[in-house]
Amino acid sequence: MRRPKLGAGEPSGCLLLNKRPGITSFAALERVKRAFATDKVGHTGTLDKFASGLLLVLVGRAVKLSSWFSGTDKQYEGTVCFGKETDTLDPEGSLVAEGRIPSWEALEAALPQFRGDILQTPPEYSAVHVQGRRSAQLARKGKPAALHPRPVSVYALELRGYEVPGGDGAYAQIRVHCSKGTYIRALARDLARAAGSRGYLTALHRTWIAGFQAAQGVDLGDSADPLPRLEAALRPVDQSVLDALGIPYVRVNSEAVSQMIHGKPLHDLIDEAALYYPPRQGAAVPYAGVLDEAGEVAAIIEKREPQKTWSYGYVYARP
Repeated sequence: MRRPKLGAGEPSGCLLLNKRPGITSFAALERVKRAFATDKVGHTGTLDKFASGLLLVLVGRAVKLSSWFSGTDKQYEGTVCFGKETDTLDPEGSLVAEGRIPSWEALEAALPQFRGDILQTPPEYSAVHVQGRRSAQLARKGKPAALHPRPVSVYALELRGYEVPGGDGAYAQIRVHCSKGTYIRALARDLARAAGSRGYLTALHRTWIAGFQAAQGVDLGDSADPLPRLEAALRPVDQSVLDALGIPYVRVNSEAVSQMIHGKPLHDLIDEAALYYPPRQGAAVPYAGVLDEAGEVAAIIEKREPQKTWSYGYVYARP
């Protein structure tokens, strides 16, 4: 793997991080910041504290690319406890409701209504902003906000196993492939209620972000200095990243890159006929990457309405 380019002595690139349960995404990012001695560290979607799995982290100048990279779909494996519901819809919350134990048949019958394009109401304990405050902050103060359903897409939802141990709860293993903005905690809640029960997530593991696997992620480990392993794992933002994320791209020569750095109009530099769409790309997106001759991202460009002409989103290359 080629080493990421350094801009002004600062590391810049994409990092696949495998988060352990019990640590917040914020704490994980703080360790990355300390290791690289930079505040320029961002993510493309957090994980709850109790959850584990893949975080796509951007470092240095690459943080500026997060808005284009955050819309990717994700896959999860989770365990749902049926018969109980907590206020946070996870194992860290307080019990607020109980219900009967549903049968396997009842769960299977409820699954289809949560596949495809659906409306989902986020959990009260979530990062959704309500009048400038996070919903979770209001819920902790005993003032839960009235959250409205939002459109999300669930491309696949499978019931992988179900165990009724004979106590007052039953546990199911689910696998989910979904769009940005989908809350698996809310999915567990709604599935349980549709089956005539109550439920919450007891475990969640993010296995996949776009084309990246959790197995590719680096673990922070227990080392006081994780920098060596993070430096080795930091990858340049190049064609392989755009392919994995399903982002279309076009290649240009070094002269065009130089002209982009100086803001020359894109219609003189971009051959739209040469735009390449990765096979795994889903719905058409109004943006694309520009690759230099080395195959690394030089810029992100956007096609804006109503003119439908290309404009600059962010020039990643440096003189």
